[in-house]
Amino acid sequence: MIAPLALFAGLAAMFATRLSVSDPSQIPSAMIGRAAPDFALPALEGVARDGQAVPALDAAALRAGRRTVVNVFASWCVPCHQEHPLLMRLAAEPGVVIAGVAYKDEPENARRFLGSKGNPFSLIGVDRSGRSAIDWGVYGVPETFIVDGAGTVIYKQVGPLTEEALTKVAALAKNPPPGAAEDNRQGGPAGL
Repeated sequence: MIAPLALFAGLAAMFATRLSVSDPSQIPSAMIGRAAPDFALPALEGVARDGQAVPALDAAALRAGRRTVVNVFASWCVPCHQEHPLLMRLAAEPGVVIAGVAYKDEPENARRFLGSKGNPFSLIGVDRSGRSAIDWGVYGVPETFIVDGAGTVIYKQVGPLTEEALTKVAALAKNPPPGAAEDNRQGGPAGL
């Protein structure tokens, strides 16, 4: 009679410990070290950067030989508004490429959001259904991934970027200068 009660108490304690993560950015990701999912998202029409229309986002763009920061955002997401100035700073860093995924957002709302706050994205895909985000293992918005030049996910940040996370992301996201070999040694959180 005591054994089932002890077993139940042990399981309840284990679940409570696993569910009470105080820092959501430390949630482990099954994507680390794996290829980014195969996907193709349509472009967010009417958005430009440096006078050029911003192209769509697909898996092939993440295997183009350069590291890419992939930020999943939405205009309706309050933390996305909070982290946006940090993404703008990151986009100004030499050698950093940022792609955006507009998650379950109306295109006109995403355009308005980027039009008022600035566009840090070199590529933007619209994921109206949220299907691609599921393939990426997204828990909620915002989330940020870094994909190496071969298309392998090497970093995941759950929740909005902070000053501390921005420093880490900027260091991991920089592409080597032209002609230099990429150093794929990894260090940092989430098994990097």
